[in-house]
Amino acid sequence: MADLVALDLPGGRGFVDALRAVWDTGDAVAPLDPRLPPAAARDLLEALRPTCVVGADGVIHHRPDGLPVEEGDALVIATSGSTGRPRGVILTHAAVAASARATNARLRVDPARHRWLACLPLAHVGGLSVVTRSLLTGTPVTVLPAFVAATVEEMGRRGEATHVSLVATALGRLDPGVFTRVLLGGAAPPGDLPPNVVTTYGMTETGSGVVYDGRPLDGVEVAIGDGRDGGGREGEVLLRGPMTLRAYRDGPVPWVLGPDGTDGWLPTGDGGRFGVDGRLSVDGRLAEVVVTGGEKVWPTAVEGVLATHRQVGEVAVWKRPDPEWGERVVAWVVPRDPDSPPTLEDLRAVVQETLPPWHAPKELVVVSSLPRTSSGKVRRASLR
Repeated sequence: MADLVALDLPGGRGFVDALRAVWDTGDAVAPLDPRLPPAAARDLLEALRPTCVVGADGVIHHRPDGLPVEEGDALVIATSGSTGRPRGVILTHAAVAASARATNARLRVDPARHRWLACLPLAHVGGLSVVTRSLLTGTPVTVLPAFVAATVEEMGRRGEATHVSLVATALGRLDPGVFTRVLLGGAAPPGDLPPNVVTTYGMTETGSGVVYDGRPLDGVEVAIGDGRDGGGREGEVLLRGPMTLRAYRDGPVPWVLGPDGTDGWLPTGDGGRFGVDGRLSVDGRLAEVVVTGGEKVWPTAVEGVLATHRQVGEVAVWKRPDPEWGERVVAWVVPRDPDSPPTLEDLRAVVQETLPPWHAPKELVVVSSLPRTSSGKVRRASLR
Protein backbone atom coordinates (compact mmCIF):
# COMPACT_ATOMS: atom_id res chain seq x y z
CA MET A 1 0.00 0.00 0.00
CA ALA A 2 1.04 3.61 -0.53
CA ASP A 3 0.17 6.93 1.07
CA LEU A 4 -2.15 9.46 -0.52
CA VAL A 5 -0.63 12.91 -0.13
CA ALA A 6 -2.96 15.86 -0.64
CA LEU A 7 -1.29 19.00 -1.98
CA ASP A 8 -3.00 22.16 -0.76
CA LEU A 9 -0.69 24.37 -2.82
CA PRO A 10 -1.15 27.14 -5.38
CA GLY A 11 -0.08 26.59 -8.97
CA GLY A 12 3.61 27.15 -9.57
CA ARG A 13 7.01 25.54 -9.38
CA GLY A 14 6.41 24.55 -5.75
CA PHE A 15 3.44 22.40 -6.75
CA VAL A 16 5.43 20.70 -9.53
CA ASP A 17 8.35 19.98 -7.20
CA ALA A 18 6.02 18.59 -4.53
CA LEU A 19 4.26 16.35 -7.05
CA ARG A 20 7.56 15.01 -8.31
CA ALA A 21 8.81 14.39 -4.75
CA VAL A 22 5.69 12.43 -3.77
CA TRP A 23 5.89 10.30 -6.90
CA ASP A 24 9.58 9.62 -6.24
CA THR A 25 8.62 8.05 -2.89
CA GLY A 26 6.08 5.77 -4.56
CA ASP A 27 3.07 7.57 -3.09
CA ALA A 28 0.07 9.13 -4.84
CA VAL A 29 -1.07 12.76 -5.04
CA ALA A 30 -4.48 14.30 -4.45
CA PRO A 31 -4.51 17.94 -5.65
CA LEU A 32 -6.68 20.28 -3.57
CA ASP A 33 -8.16 23.60 -4.60
CA PRO A 34 -6.83 26.38 -2.31
CA ARG A 35 -9.74 28.61 -3.35
CA LEU A 36 -12.38 26.46 -1.66
CA PRO A 37 -14.25 27.86 1.35
CA PRO A 38 -13.80 25.86 4.60
CA ALA A 39 -17.03 23.85 4.32
CA ALA A 40 -16.29 22.76 0.74
CA ALA A 41 -12.69 21.94 1.68
CA ARG A 42 -13.92 19.68 4.49
CA ASP A 43 -16.28 17.87 2.10
CA LEU A 44 -13.43 17.34 -0.34
CA LEU A 45 -11.13 15.87 2.31
CA GLU A 46 -13.89 13.53 3.45
CA ALA A 47 -14.32 12.30 -0.12
CA LEU A 48 -10.62 11.85 -0.92
CA ARG A 49 -9.49 10.55 2.53
CA PRO A 50 -5.77 11.45 2.15
CA THR A 51 -3.29 10.12 4.68
CA CYS A 52 -1.62 13.53 4.95
CA VAL A 53 -1.94 17.07 3.64
CA VAL A 54 0.90 19.37 2.57
CA GLY A 55 -0.06 23.01 3.19
CA ALA A 56 1.21 26.16 1.56
CA ASP A 57 3.49 26.66 4.57
CA GLY A 58 5.21 23.36 3.81
CA VAL A 59 3.92 21.71 6.97
CA ILE A 60 2.73 18.11 6.60
CA HIS A 61 -0.51 17.41 8.47
CA HIS A 62 -1.15 13.70 9.07
CA ARG A 63 -4.75 12.55 9.08
CA PRO A 64 -5.65 9.57 11.28
CA ASP A 65 -8.79 8.89 9.23
CA GLY A 66 -6.88 8.72 5.93
CA LEU A 67 -6.85 5.63 3.74
CA PRO A 68 -3.86 4.37 1.73
CA VAL A 69 -4.00 3.63 -1.99
CA GLU A 70 -2.69 0.70 -3.97
CA GLU A 71 0.84 0.44 -5.30
CA GLY A 72 0.94 1.94 -8.76
CA ASP A 73 -1.69 4.58 -8.08
CA ALA A 74 -0.54 8.04 -9.15
CA LEU A 75 -3.43 10.47 -8.68
CA VAL A 76 -6.75 10.79 -6.89
CA ILE A 77 -8.67 13.68 -8.46
CA ALA A 78 -12.04 14.97 -7.36
CA THR A 79 -14.83 15.22 -9.86
CA SER A 80 -16.26 18.71 -10.11
CA GLY A 81 -19.08 18.09 -7.66
CA SER A 82 -21.28 20.46 -9.70
CA THR A 83 -24.37 18.35 -9.06
CA GLY A 84 -23.50 16.77 -5.74
CA ARG A 85 -20.73 15.83 -3.36
CA PRO A 86 -17.22 15.47 -4.82
CA ARG A 87 -15.98 11.98 -5.66
CA GLY A 88 -12.40 10.80 -5.97
CA VAL A 89 -11.18 9.25 -9.25
CA ILE A 90 -8.11 6.99 -9.00
CA LEU A 91 -5.65 7.08 -11.91
CA THR A 92 -2.62 4.80 -12.04
CA HIS A 93 0.87 5.75 -13.20
CA ALA A 94 0.28 3.57 -16.28
CA ALA A 95 -2.93 5.45 -17.09
CA VAL A 96 -1.32 8.88 -16.65
CA ALA A 97 1.62 7.84 -18.83
CA ALA A 98 -0.72 6.49 -21.53
CA SER A 99 -2.61 9.79 -21.58
CA ALA A 100 0.63 11.79 -21.86
CA ARG A 101 1.98 9.67 -24.72
CA ALA A 102 -1.28 9.68 -26.68
CA THR A 103 -1.71 13.45 -26.36
CA ASN A 104 1.85 14.28 -27.37
CA ALA A 105 1.64 11.88 -30.31
CA ARG A 106 -1.60 13.39 -31.64
CA LEU A 107 -0.30 16.96 -31.26
CA ARG A 108 3.21 16.05 -32.48
CA VAL A 109 4.77 17.74 -29.49
CA ASP A 110 8.58 17.96 -29.71
CA PRO A 111 10.17 18.52 -26.26
CA ALA A 112 13.13 20.18 -27.96
CA ARG A 113 10.98 22.84 -29.64
CA HIS A 114 7.75 23.10 -27.68
CA ARG A 115 6.76 24.28 -24.23
CA TRP A 116 3.48 23.81 -22.34
CA LEU A 117 1.76 26.49 -20.29
CA ALA A 118 -0.46 25.40 -17.36
CA CYS A 119 -2.85 28.16 -16.33
CA LEU A 120 -6.02 26.27 -15.34
CA PRO A 121 -6.72 25.08 -11.77
CA LEU A 122 -4.48 22.12 -10.91
CA ALA A 123 -7.22 20.55 -8.78
CA HIS A 124 -9.00 19.65 -12.03
CA VAL A 125 -7.76 17.16 -14.57
CA GLY A 126 -7.72 19.71 -17.41
CA GLY A 127 -5.09 21.77 -15.60
CA LEU A 128 -3.21 18.97 -13.85
CA SER A 129 -2.79 16.87 -17.01
CA VAL A 130 -0.70 19.65 -18.58
CA VAL A 131 1.77 19.27 -15.73
CA THR A 132 1.81 15.47 -15.66
CA ARG A 133 2.24 15.05 -19.42
CA SER A 134 5.10 17.55 -19.33
CA LEU A 135 6.85 15.65 -16.54
CA LEU A 136 6.37 12.27 -18.18
CA THR A 137 7.44 13.34 -21.69
CA GLY A 138 10.26 15.68 -20.68
CA THR A 139 8.53 18.69 -22.23
CA PRO A 140 9.24 22.05 -20.54
CA VAL A 141 6.29 23.58 -18.71
CA THR A 142 5.50 26.87 -17.02
CA VAL A 143 2.84 26.76 -14.30
CA LEU A 144 0.93 29.91 -13.40
CA PRO A 145 -0.99 30.36 -10.14
CA ALA A 146 -4.09 31.50 -12.05
CA PHE A 147 -5.34 32.43 -15.50
CA VAL A 148 -4.67 36.06 -16.38
CA ALA A 149 -5.50 36.69 -20.02
CA ALA A 150 -2.87 39.37 -20.63
CA THR A 151 -0.12 37.27 -19.05
CA VAL A 152 -1.06 34.10 -20.92
CA GLU A 153 -1.29 35.87 -24.27
CA GLU A 154 2.00 37.68 -23.77
CA MET A 155 3.80 34.42 -22.96
CA GLY A 156 2.52 32.95 -26.21
CA ARG A 157 3.42 36.07 -28.15
CA ARG A 158 6.98 36.05 -26.80
CA GLY A 159 7.41 32.33 -27.56
CA GLU A 160 7.68 31.39 -23.89
CA ALA A 161 4.88 28.85 -24.42
CA THR A 162 3.75 27.08 -27.60
CA HIS A 163 0.97 24.86 -26.22
CA VAL A 164 -1.75 25.69 -23.72
CA SER A 165 -4.97 24.16 -22.44
CA LEU A 166 -7.96 26.50 -21.98
CA VAL A 167 -11.70 26.53 -21.40
CA ALA A 168 -14.11 28.44 -23.62
CA THR A 169 -14.45 31.47 -21.35
CA ALA A 170 -10.66 31.86 -21.20
CA LEU A 171 -10.27 31.40 -24.96
CA GLY A 172 -12.57 34.34 -25.60
CA ARG A 173 -10.35 36.69 -23.61
CA LEU A 174 -7.15 36.36 -25.63
CA ASP A 175 -5.75 35.89 -29.13
CA PRO A 176 -5.27 32.11 -29.56
CA GLY A 177 -3.21 32.68 -32.67
CA VAL A 178 -0.10 33.38 -30.60
CA PHE A 179 0.16 29.65 -29.73
CA THR A 180 1.07 26.67 -31.89
CA ARG A 181 -1.75 24.61 -30.39
CA VAL A 182 -4.59 25.35 -27.99
CA LEU A 183 -6.48 22.48 -26.37
CA LEU A 184 -10.06 23.50 -25.63
CA GLY A 185 -12.21 21.59 -23.18
CA GLY A 186 -14.53 21.98 -20.23
CA ALA A 187 -17.62 23.27 -22.03
CA ALA A 188 -19.26 23.45 -25.44
CA PRO A 189 -16.85 25.23 -27.83
CA PRO A 190 -17.81 28.46 -29.59
CA GLY A 191 -18.22 28.51 -33.35
CA ASP A 192 -15.61 29.63 -35.91
CA LEU A 193 -12.56 28.33 -34.07
CA PRO A 194 -9.14 29.10 -35.57
CA PRO A 195 -7.28 26.11 -37.05
CA ASN A 196 -4.76 25.88 -34.22
CA VAL A 197 -7.50 25.24 -31.62
CA VAL A 198 -8.25 21.57 -30.95
CA THR A 199 -11.54 20.72 -29.25
CA THR A 200 -11.24 17.91 -26.71
CA TYR A 201 -13.73 15.55 -25.12
CA GLY A 202 -12.99 13.67 -21.95
CA MET A 203 -13.58 13.69 -18.22
CA THR A 204 -11.80 13.19 -14.93
CA GLU A 205 -12.36 9.45 -15.31
CA THR A 206 -10.38 9.43 -18.57
CA GLY A 207 -7.44 11.40 -17.21
CA SER A 208 -8.05 14.36 -19.59
CA GLY A 209 -9.35 14.63 -23.14
CA VAL A 210 -9.36 11.40 -25.15
CA VAL A 211 -11.26 12.52 -28.27
CA TYR A 212 -9.72 15.38 -30.27
CA ASP A 213 -11.85 17.16 -32.87
CA GLY A 214 -14.20 14.17 -32.85
CA ARG A 215 -11.44 11.58 -33.36
CA PRO A 216 -10.28 9.28 -30.51
CA LEU A 217 -6.62 9.29 -29.52
CA ASP A 218 -4.53 6.25 -30.37
CA GLY A 219 -5.56 3.33 -28.16
CA VAL A 220 -8.97 4.84 -27.32
CA GLU A 221 -12.22 3.16 -28.39
CA VAL A 222 -15.57 4.94 -28.62
CA ALA A 223 -19.01 3.34 -28.87
CA ILE A 224 -22.61 4.48 -28.54
CA GLY A 225 -24.84 2.53 -26.15
CA ASP A 226 -27.77 0.68 -27.68
CA GLY A 227 -29.93 0.43 -24.55
CA ARG A 228 -29.88 -3.35 -24.53
CA ASP A 229 -28.93 -5.46 -21.52
CA GLY A 230 -25.37 -4.55 -20.58
CA GLY A 231 -24.95 -2.31 -23.62
CA GLY A 232 -25.11 1.05 -21.88
CA ARG A 233 -28.03 3.46 -22.07
CA GLU A 234 -29.39 4.16 -25.51
CA GLY A 235 -27.42 6.96 -27.14
CA GLU A 236 -24.81 7.10 -24.36
CA VAL A 237 -21.15 7.66 -25.22
CA LEU A 238 -18.99 4.75 -24.01
CA LEU A 239 -15.19 4.95 -23.81
CA ARG A 240 -12.44 2.39 -23.37
CA GLY A 241 -8.70 2.86 -23.25
CA PRO A 242 -5.51 2.53 -21.18
CA MET A 243 -5.86 5.99 -19.60
CA THR A 244 -9.18 5.42 -17.85
CA LEU A 245 -9.57 5.26 -14.07
CA ARG A 246 -8.76 2.19 -12.00
CA ALA A 247 -11.70 2.79 -9.66
CA TYR A 248 -13.44 5.44 -7.62
CA ARG A 249 -12.07 6.25 -4.20
CA ASP A 250 -15.19 4.82 -2.58
CA GLY A 251 -14.63 1.49 -4.31
CA PRO A 252 -16.87 0.81 -7.30
CA VAL A 253 -15.68 0.42 -10.87
CA PRO A 254 -18.23 1.70 -13.39
CA TRP A 255 -17.54 -0.64 -16.31
CA VAL A 256 -20.37 -1.91 -18.51
CA LEU A 257 -20.65 -4.20 -21.50
CA GLY A 258 -20.48 -2.41 -24.81
CA PRO A 259 -22.80 -2.91 -27.80
CA ASP A 260 -20.23 -5.41 -29.10
CA GLY A 261 -20.73 -7.56 -25.98
CA THR A 262 -17.25 -6.95 -24.59
CA ASP A 263 -16.51 -5.62 -21.10
CA GLY A 264 -14.51 -2.68 -19.81
CA TRP A 265 -16.50 0.21 -21.29
CA LEU A 266 -16.83 3.42 -19.29
CA PRO A 267 -20.33 4.96 -19.40
CA THR A 268 -19.88 8.72 -19.62
CA GLY A 269 -23.42 9.89 -18.94
CA ASP A 270 -23.24 11.94 -22.15
CA GLY A 271 -25.44 11.52 -25.20
CA GLY A 272 -23.67 11.39 -28.53
CA ARG A 273 -23.59 10.12 -32.10
CA PHE A 274 -21.22 9.51 -34.98
CA GLY A 275 -21.41 11.73 -38.04
CA VAL A 276 -21.20 10.52 -41.62
CA ASP A 277 -17.47 11.28 -41.46
CA GLY A 278 -17.08 9.03 -38.41
CA ARG A 279 -16.46 11.90 -36.00
CA LEU A 280 -18.05 11.84 -32.56
CA SER A 281 -20.52 14.60 -31.74
CA VAL A 282 -21.48 14.99 -28.08
CA ASP A 283 -24.99 16.33 -27.51
CA GLY A 284 -24.73 16.86 -23.76
CA ARG A 285 -25.50 15.20 -20.45
CA LEU A 286 -28.28 12.63 -20.70
CA ALA A 287 -29.58 13.96 -17.39
CA GLU A 288 -29.78 17.47 -18.85
CA VAL A 289 -31.94 16.81 -21.87
CA VAL A 290 -35.10 18.93 -21.93
CA VAL A 291 -38.30 17.09 -22.86
CA THR A 292 -40.83 19.62 -24.10
CA GLY A 293 -44.09 18.43 -25.59
CA GLY A 294 -42.58 14.97 -25.93
CA GLU A 295 -39.62 16.27 -27.98
CA LYS A 296 -36.02 16.09 -26.77
CA VAL A 297 -33.91 19.26 -26.75
CA TRP A 298 -30.17 19.22 -26.04
CA PRO A 299 -29.21 22.50 -24.32
CA THR A 300 -25.71 22.58 -25.86
CA ALA A 301 -27.11 22.53 -29.40
CA VAL A 302 -29.36 25.52 -28.68
CA GLU A 303 -26.53 27.34 -26.88
CA GLY A 304 -24.31 26.95 -29.93
CA VAL A 305 -26.86 28.66 -32.15
CA LEU A 306 -27.75 31.41 -29.69
CA ALA A 307 -24.06 32.24 -29.18
CA THR A 308 -23.91 33.39 -32.81
CA HIS A 309 -26.41 36.19 -32.17
CA ARG A 310 -24.63 39.55 -32.26
CA GLN A 311 -26.25 40.74 -29.01
CA VAL A 312 -25.41 37.60 -27.00
CA GLY A 313 -22.23 37.66 -24.93
CA GLU A 314 -22.74 34.42 -23.00
CA VAL A 315 -25.67 32.03 -22.94
CA ALA A 316 -26.91 28.99 -21.05
CA VAL A 317 -29.99 26.96 -21.89
CA TRP A 318 -31.97 24.97 -19.34
CA LYS A 319 -35.57 24.31 -18.43
CA ARG A 320 -38.46 25.29 -16.22
CA PRO A 321 -41.71 23.42 -15.55
CA ASP A 322 -44.49 24.21 -17.99
CA PRO A 323 -48.18 23.36 -17.43
CA GLU A 324 -48.78 22.75 -21.14
CA TRP A 325 -45.50 21.33 -22.45
CA GLY A 326 -44.21 19.60 -19.30
CA GLU A 327 -40.92 21.48 -19.58
CA ARG A 328 -40.10 24.64 -21.52
CA VAL A 329 -36.76 25.69 -22.96
CA VAL A 330 -35.34 28.77 -21.21
CA ALA A 331 -32.34 30.89 -22.30
CA TRP A 332 -30.24 32.73 -19.72
CA VAL A 333 -28.29 35.41 -21.58
CA VAL A 334 -25.48 37.78 -20.66
CA PRO A 335 -25.83 40.52 -23.32
CA ARG A 336 -22.78 42.00 -25.01
CA ASP A 337 -24.23 45.42 -24.22
CA PRO A 338 -26.25 45.50 -21.00
CA ASP A 339 -28.24 48.43 -22.37
CA SER A 340 -29.20 46.52 -25.52
CA PRO A 341 -30.15 42.92 -24.70
CA PRO A 342 -31.69 40.65 -27.35
CA THR A 343 -35.41 40.01 -27.38
CA LEU A 344 -37.03 36.61 -27.01
CA GLU A 345 -38.41 36.95 -30.53
CA ASP A 346 -34.89 37.56 -31.89
CA LEU A 347 -33.54 34.46 -30.16
CA ARG A 348 -36.42 32.26 -31.26
CA ALA A 349 -35.93 33.39 -34.86
CA VAL A 350 -32.21 32.59 -34.96
CA VAL A 351 -32.78 29.12 -33.44
CA GLN A 352 -35.56 28.24 -35.89
CA GLU A 353 -33.29 29.05 -38.81
CA THR A 354 -31.19 25.94 -38.12
CA LEU A 355 -33.00 23.75 -35.54
CA PRO A 356 -36.49 22.25 -35.28
CA PRO A 357 -39.04 24.71 -33.85
CA TRP A 358 -39.35 23.04 -30.46
CA HIS A 359 -35.71 23.98 -29.76
CA ALA A 360 -36.57 27.69 -29.71
CA PRO A 361 -36.63 29.11 -26.17
CA LYS A 362 -40.03 30.00 -24.76
CA GLU A 363 -38.54 32.26 -22.09
CA LEU A 364 -35.59 34.66 -21.84
CA VAL A 365 -33.80 35.59 -18.64
CA VAL A 366 -31.26 38.43 -18.92
CA VAL A 367 -28.45 38.13 -16.32
CA SER A 368 -25.12 39.80 -15.61
CA SER A 369 -23.22 36.51 -15.30
CA LEU A 370 -23.67 32.74 -15.49
CA PRO A 371 -22.91 30.35 -12.63
CA ARG A 372 -19.90 28.26 -13.64
CA THR A 373 -17.55 25.69 -12.17
CA SER A 374 -13.84 26.54 -12.05
CA SER A 375 -13.39 24.47 -15.23
CA GLY A 376 -15.82 26.71 -17.10
CA LYS A 377 -18.90 24.49 -17.16
CA VAL A 378 -22.25 26.11 -16.51
CA ARG A 379 -23.94 24.98 -13.31
CA ARG A 380 -27.37 24.38 -14.81
CA ALA A 381 -28.80 23.39 -11.43
CA SER A 382 -28.02 26.92 -10.23
CA LEU A 383 -29.99 28.61 -13.00
CA ARG A 384 -33.19 30.03 -11.58
